[in-house]
Amino acid sequence: MIATSLIQVATNNDIARIIDAMTLAFATDPIVRWMYPDSQQYLKQFPNFVKAFGSKSIENNTTYFIEGYKGAAFWFPPNTEPDEEALGNLLQQTVSHAEEVFGLLEQMSHYHPSEPCWYLGILGVDPIQQGQGYGSALMEDILALCDREKKVAYLESSKLSNIPFYERRGFEVMGQIQAGDSPTLFPMVRNPR
Repeated sequence: MIATSLIQVATNNDIARIIDAMTLAFATDPIVRWMYPDSQQYLKQFPNFVKAFGSKSIENNTTYFIEGYKGAAFWFPPNTEPDEEALGNLLQQTVSHAEEVFGLLEQMSHYHPSEPCWYLGILGVDPIQQGQGYGSALMEDILALCDREKKVAYLESSKLSNIPFYERRGFEVMGQIQAGDSPTLFPMVRNPR
């Protein structure tokens, strides 16, 4: 079990280091690398993607990281979503198959619960730090809050191999999302316990 004192709320001073950690964590992610298949493109654009996607989580003080920037979680509180306009503009300018990417995003919106929920938009751990409980620790407090406040939690898993990790924390697969030649994305929901 990871000491909760190792988990910190991100400030603007932490964002660059968190984005670096996420860039390492997602270097082999099927969906992200489908969006940015060229390594130079990935290294240049994925940090901008994380910043655009996670901006509302950062503003709401619900971006958490493990001391030493070993991993981070971008949680969105109920009634808060990623900045669609900023994300849309970025994707339009940086991906070559924007129509398919937007098709994937459209399908994602159909699975997102209609009731107010906590949305885990990004969870990543530096690959050399994986398997030490950091991912679980980054979820623990918000899932406990969901249970206390009877709120649903939601995420999309971009890797089939991560589904058992989320299932052990009470998430269930809702379906599969796929657009054009994209890899499959798995929307998952967790009802309060």
